[in-house]
Amino acid sequence: MTTLITDTRTVFSRELRPTLRDPFTIIFSMVQPLVFLALFTPLLPDDDGTALQWFVPGIIVMSCLFASSMTGSNLLFEIQTGSHERMLVTPLRRPALLIGRALKEIVPMFAQAALIVTVCLPFGFRFNLMGALLGLIILAAFCIGLGALSYTLALASKNQEWLFWTVQQTLIFPLLLLAGVLLPIDNGPGWLRALAKANPLSYVVDAERALFNGDIWSSATLGGLLAAAVVAALGLGVGVRAMRRSD
Repeated sequence: MTTLITDTRTVFSRELRPTLRDPFTIIFSMVQPLVFLALFTPLLPDDDGTALQWFVPGIIVMSCLFASSMTGSNLLFEIQTGSHERMLVTPLRRPALLIGRALKEIVPMFAQAALIVTVCLPFGFRFNLMGALLGLIILAAFCIGLGALSYTLALASKNQEWLFWTVQQTLIFPLLLLAGVLLPIDNGPGWLRALAKANPLSYVVDAERALFNGDIWSSATLGGLLAAAVVAALGLGVGVRAMRRSD
């Protein structure tokens, strides 16, 4: 266990170093969420002045979803350049190669959330600090699981790069829309609400909205926590198994 933790820390540091050396990549990745904020917020009903309170937590989840789902592309690049092959023949434990990469996704997620909140504060957005911190912990677990699934997809499509992007783009937008990030789906048809209930991202989004607004002990918080834990366990379980079989 000690060796696995040490190896995981080594991989985590290796993966995080390029981001710390070039933090502009985090800022550049904020363009899309900020565009959504600028274009969608004016379309939301704001009779009681809570449009930002509803929309901003969803945008934070959306930025996490986009970033984490694309992390497998970095592994694809390493496979193509032979860097991943060299990592496989090192003494590092194979589960650490995936766990360390997945844990790295937490740092950009925290940075992106802080930037989004900072940008929205002058426009009237307010948040509960304790709830926001708990929300980020839930989102971190979700990031780890989704990042691990993205790496698993990269391993499965290492000889067919188009497959990674096809699956990623096919799944990302249905997950986003069914989670009610951009528009509420409470008044949608029954089949749409049923699909939303089967989407784990829906529970994470509801939890983030409740927590950022200070409703810490709501049922939405528990639902988001369970959904994030399931995604993290599933992602790491499938990912570690795929990494052990990697060649």
